[in-house]
Amino acid sequence: MPPSLTTLIAVQRATAASRAALCVGIALVLVAASLPFWGESSWMREFVEIACYFIFAMMWNLLAGYGGMVSIGQQAFFGFAGYVMLMLGNFAGLNPFVAIPLGALAAGLVAIPVSFVAFRLSGGYFAIGTWVIAEVFRLSFANVSAVGGGSGTTLTALRGIEKATRENTTYWMALACVVAAIALVYLFLRSKRGLALLAIRDNEVAAESQGIPVARMKLAVYVVAAFGAGLAGALYFVGNLRISPDAAFSVNWTAFAIFMVVIGGIGRIEGPLVGALIFWALNKFLSDYGTWYLLGLGLLAIVVTLFFKQGLWGYAQQRWGWSLFPTQRKLLRAPLGQ
Repeated sequence: MPPSLTTLIAVQRATAASRAALCVGIALVLVAASLPFWGESSWMREFVEIACYFIFAMMWNLLAGYGGMVSIGQQAFFGFAGYVMLMLGNFAGLNPFVAIPLGALAAGLVAIPVSFVAFRLSGGYFAIGTWVIAEVFRLSFANVSAVGGGSGTTLTALRGIEKATRENTTYWMALACVVAAIALVYLFLRSKRGLALLAIRDNEVAAESQGIPVARMKLAVYVVAAFGAGLAGALYFVGNLRISPDAAFSVNWTAFAIFMVVIGGIGRIEGPLVGALIFWALNKFLSDYGTWYLLGLGLLAIVVTLFFKQGLWGYAQQRWGWSLFPTQRKLLRAPLGQ
């Protein structure tokens, strides 16, 4: 008989590792959600900080690792959303926690006209162009006296809220944003649009020849990445309670994101997570060493790029086959009698 009649074709959508990771992840989220009832406030502040780093790195990975658009100016949307959140809270009387998603939405909307300028460039020119755009944002807000100009201002809209309530709510929002970022990026990459994005990254001409709307897909990813970066920014400055142009639009945000993604593994969902944890640990325990700390970060990045070209998680995935968030579907063939 023909092979097609003697074998059964099955589609493998998940692995044993991904199923185990799902169960462990749900358990960790439930435990983490209860942290305000038994943990210390310093733990929650640490989590909010690492959550902001992770979300920002995740969105940079979506833009560059999956979309092939290497940007060093994503801090433009990080800071823009932070300022929108502050203005809605201080001047419009809106609850800052409600203003967080609105600030992220504003960052996504402003990314549309910004893309008309950025997408005129490609390659290294695109990367430098996004940095210039971020500097334009920084200088613009530095000249607005209503938000403190170059010295910045304080988020006064939270003064009437108790410290414990403010910290707990900020923590829960950070946890929800982390879960939402992972879930949305994973579901997007598992969809047809995710497959189209990978095709565009590999070869735009070939992708367009197959009917993929390249320009529309790149714009969609750019807007989504801006929304995510804005979400991280608004969340960060709610926890920080103060914002300034130099802090909000610093190129260090993108530099740190690149570091985390490269260390963890570019083009993998697990990469920013691993990289964010490593970066937080280094920042937590070694930042007091000043220039030696920065030297250590650079040395680690060099070692990983030389010996683990696909990042630490990429190395583990190749060596042991680990995949906590499989985005590919595999066809399995087995005899009909099995």
